[in-house]
Amino acid sequence: MAAQSRLQPVAELSRIIRENRISEYDSPNPTLGMRPENFTKGASRWVWTAQPAHAVNPFGTVSGGYLAAFIDEMFAAAIASLLDEGELAVTAEMKLSFLRALTPGRLAGDARVVRRTRSLALLEATVASDGSEPAAAASSTWAISRR
Repeated sequence: MAAQSRLQPVAELSRIIRENRISEYDSPNPTLGMRPENFTKGASRWVWTAQPAHAVNPFGTVSGGYLAAFIDEMFAAAIASLLDEGELAVTAEMKLSFLRALTPGRLAGDARVVRRTRSLALLEATVASDGSEPAAAASSTWAISRR
């Protein structure tokens, strides 16, 4: 019974994502300025409009650790759109390549599920400043389990 009650919020979150109910999506990252813009089956688009001062490194660029959190959030929404009732997905690994530095400002990112099997999902994502070439590219493997 306890395992089932823990899955209820996960199941509801997956429904919110599948139904593209952006206004109902709850995450700790909006306090950082990160927010979803669109959810589709197997994909998500996010924007990060204004980075807080603590997300900017001493060189005046956005910290790679905060970019990783942004991308992980994008991945979570993309895979959640493909989960069935009772399934749970967690990051198993993530590779992040920094292609160029990002200065604070409006950033946009897209994530998509490349392939999903019963127990694994492979995802990819990019982040860029508005209207520019990607500044970060990532790939990730997610482990999927049933409870």
